[in-house]
Amino acid sequence: MNNMGVGMAITGCGSAAPESILTNDHLAQMVDTSDEWINIRTGMKNRHIASPSESLSQLSAVAAKGAIAMAGISPTDIDLIILATSTPDDLFGSACRIQGLIGATNAVAFDLTAACSGFLFALITASQFISTGMYHNVLVIGADVLSRWVDWSDRTSCILFGDGAGAVVCQGVKDNRLLSFGMYSNGSQNDSLNLNYHGNGKPLVDNLTVQHGSYNPITMNGKEVYRFAVAKVPEAISKTMFQANLTADDIDWLLLHQANQRIMDAVAKRLNIAQSKILSNIAEYGNTSAASIPLALDAAVRDGRVKPGDIIAASGFGAGLTWGSAIFKWG
Repeated sequence: MNNMGVGMAITGCGSAAPESILTNDHLAQMVDTSDEWINIRTGMKNRHIASPSESLSQLSAVAAKGAIAMAGISPTDIDLIILATSTPDDLFGSACRIQGLIGATNAVAFDLTAACSGFLFALITASQFISTGMYHNVLVIGADVLSRWVDWSDRTSCILFGDGAGAVVCQGVKDNRLLSFGMYSNGSQNDSLNLNYHGNGKPLVDNLTVQHGSYNPITMNGKEVYRFAVAKVPEAISKTMFQANLTADDIDWLLLHQANQRIMDAVAKRLNIAQSKILSNIAEYGNTSAASIPLALDAAVRDGRVKPGDIIAASGFGAGLTWGSAIFKWG
């Protein structure tokens, strides 16, 4: 129970992904790589790629409706919508568009950007609004359409990313199911993973010049990101376990950002958590950034692996660099 006397429970989840699938064999036709090379190094086989007619808002709305239905409430019961994304349809934000698509007429909506840590940061943000009593039913969405921003000629990065959306409904309850959490940032390593704006000066009048340009494709130092994740994620989860007075034996499931299967395996090993407890769907979806944690959670809930009362240790990590962890009981 938190100091305000209002706890949080995650009562519903949903997900969505484009129908079009990009396989390792497809990528081998585009760049110098192979199915075996990609699979051994990342654990990835497929990625779902949005078509020109599919939008992040549409995918998010499908995921949101699934979460709301599982929670047993209606869209008009939602008080707040937090969209975690780095790739909105509109640079001003897409949360309000999603609010309109799902008919959540009583909700306030805003975007939150923390790259691959976004969903976890949004979940923790939702818990703070709930703990004050300000909002009772909060919809948290993690969604990204990274295929828009991939350099498809760069074999070190184009093999990694896919598109998708996942959502959860968080509700105020008497007994808090969010057991502990932590969030962290290190801006000194910001250049390890970027999607930067690039502009050129455009003269306006007299001596006035304005920047006019667009965003560059994703750039990444894969080795540095790997080292960062393997070092910082186990540390963050260990801290949240300590805060919750839990040990590795108490954890039913390890739910990590789906960046690389080798990272997930290394984190589990450092925490002394069995690999059989890792929730992974990276082979099917690749790295979907803010969508990856709720996508994997929804699949595991709907196929019956995750059951009410199960204790889940979750961690997101990525650009910023940012990382964080949360431990919660499902349902």
